[in-house]
Amino acid sequence: MVQRYDRLKEIQRLDPERDFLEIYRLTVTYEFPWDITRALELALYRTYAVPSIGRLLDETAELTERSQKRYDDTALLLDTVVEHGFDTEEGRTAVRRINQMHRSYDISNDDMRYVLCTFVVTPKRWLDDYGWRRLSDHELRAFAAYYRTLGARMGIKDLPQSYEDFERTLDTYEHEHFGWDAGARRVSDATLALMGSWYPAPLAPLVRGASLALLDDSLLRAFRYERPGAVAGGLTRGALRLRARAVRLLPPRRTPHYARQNPEIKGYPDGYEVAALGTFPTPGVRGCPVPGHRPPSELPVE
Repeated sequence: MVQRYDRLKEIQRLDPERDFLEIYRLTVTYEFPWDITRALELALYRTYAVPSIGRLLDETAELTERSQKRYDDTALLLDTVVEHGFDTEEGRTAVRRINQMHRSYDISNDDMRYVLCTFVVTPKRWLDDYGWRRLSDHELRAFAAYYRTLGARMGIKDLPQSYEDFERTLDTYEHEHFGWDAGARRVSDATLALMGSWYPAPLAPLVRGASLALLDDSLLRAFRYERPGAVAGGLTRGALRLRARAVRLLPPRRTPHYARQNPEIKGYPDGYEVAALGTFPTPGVRGCPVPGHRPPSELPVE
């Protein structure tokens, strides 16, 4: 019978540079599926506070008018790579769809690299605070290698190499770029409303309050939210830490849990095709307000 720390021992027997996909998959689908989902939600949410990102997301209306679909498609495309790997038909199709959407907009390499950094750094910081254990050095190295690979497939230049590089890049970028934008605030409000919609209506205000209680001061300032009261913050963080203690005492998962199995994914009750996920924007109309200008030499090879 698998014991609570046996899978960590399995991870530590692997090479984080060579076996990064296997380590990442074990970590996110066996050890921390719920926590990684919450952390990646927070990671994407952080990006709205960069005005060039938040403003573009508002202009596309994907997160303000089609919030659930955008949430589902993003989670499922990223999940496909985790489940199937980079070099399978499914994985290549998912990355191709991600690239096709991004190429429809004039997104800077710096913004793309920053978003990638949030996927590496935010899960580590979430698990430091609310996980049943912290990530090991092996896992941090594998996370960095996994997202270096994804970033390369997306054509992102000047990628960080180590976890520490990802963290420095993220902190520097947020310090230099976080700021107010009215469109970004609309995207933030729509995201909080989406999260509240996953629960019975009377609970929606509580979900919004708990979500705000998890935001750090830099995010609250960027979106001009009032700081939640100390009681709300204490209750929210205390509940998450109590959950972590309970999970530590439970038997480990015996089967993987992928994002496609999450109850928050609501738009595809009859299944989905990876090639049909996401948007297919047309330059010049809403949904694609800014045609991309990346020259062919800068586009990734698929």
